[in-house]
Amino acid sequence: MDLSGTRRLQGVDIRRNRLRGGIALSAGNAELVTAESIDAAMTGAWHELARAASEPNCFYEHWFLKPALAHLGISSNLRLFLLWAGESGRSELLGLLPIGPTAKFGRWPVPHIQNWVHPNCFLGTPLVRAGHEEEFWEALFTTLGETRWPGFLHINGLTIGGPLDRALRSVCEHQRRRCDLVQSEARAILQSDLDPASYYEQTVRSKKRKELRRQAKRLGEEGQLVYRRYADDEAIGEWTEEFLQLERHGWKGTNGSALDCHEPTRNFFRALLPSAAKAGQLERLDIRLDGRPLAMLINFMSPPGSFSFKTAFDEDFARFSPGVLLQLENLKILDNPAVAWMDSCAAEDHPMIDSLWSGRRHVGRFSIELRGLSRFAIFRGVRLGEDLMAQIKGREIIDIMRDEK
Repeated sequence: MDLSGTRRLQGVDIRRNRLRGGIALSAGNAELVTAESIDAAMTGAWHELARAASEPNCFYEHWFLKPALAHLGISSNLRLFLLWAGESGRSELLGLLPIGPTAKFGRWPVPHIQNWVHPNCFLGTPLVRAGHEEEFWEALFTTLGETRWPGFLHINGLTIGGPLDRALRSVCEHQRRRCDLVQSEARAILQSDLDPASYYEQTVRSKKRKELRRQAKRLGEEGQLVYRRYADDEAIGEWTEEFLQLERHGWKGTNGSALDCHEPTRNFFRALLPSAAKAGQLERLDIRLDGRPLAMLINFMSPPGSFSFKTAFDEDFARFSPGVLLQLENLKILDNPAVAWMDSCAAEDHPMIDSLWSGRRHVGRFSIELRGLSRFAIFRGVRLGEDLMAQIKGREIIDIMRDEK
């Protein structure tokens, strides 16, 4: 396959492959395109797809992904996989996934194909129009089969138990294609029919609530304390710079992971917030003491879901827990009828958010077998190596426990 351009697979070819796999689905046409080929018409279809997606994922919406593609140093082989309705032309977009080949699998020098997730992309679930989940995976497998990209397919950050996960397993079962869940994590999610006050009382123990009331009172004694929520682009440039400075002033700046520590992530963030605001999907919250930001929070709205993207707080005021106090303000999202849940985007067992949000969302990594002898050999070799490493690690844990006794 010529990776320097665009390749289209006509719907009749995809349909033939579906029938061989035992699943009869409607025809569609698929293509792999470069980031440079994105135009206004495609962006419009992309927007409509996101609104009709079976699983919301703000990180693959146009207003998020386009700034990422522009600023985060993508590989020259990265492509957007697109599935369109009909047998030719671009009418209705059915699915989208950024994808490409890579030479390393973790620390191992193993070539394979994977969806693109960067350190500030917290979900890798494809955008797929509801009702077309199996068709999407079928078309993706067919398209990858036509490329010269080596190895197996690895999907990072797929929601476990959702429509895309179920469709993936179903298609692989019908095609007798091995599909392994190789890693999973449970992260906090805010989802409840309760109002904010009732949820807070039910979820957070009374001793903790008493301590937070005390901290809020003491913080209020330091000066004029103001909580604010923004749903537009008011003073967005100044607010963006304040967030960058606040995050860099803390522990993330110390260990070099703050957005402002690197020019690509700094420029990405500066482009991202106005892009999200223009799309009407940005929500900002902050706490200010005499005008000084003590805690700041960024949410992205993708109804019926939402994502808590980034937070930062002034560590000089850590004794008052301003970050936690701002999360209590964030519970008011439960009053928004357009939003059914909010993904924390936090690591598993996060000490702060896990104590405030009782729900858990399971996200995992899947390795999927592709056709071809060399691809088959790479997949089976990697999976055998992972199984052996897991067994060795299990023995090490048992030995440690035995020694501790």
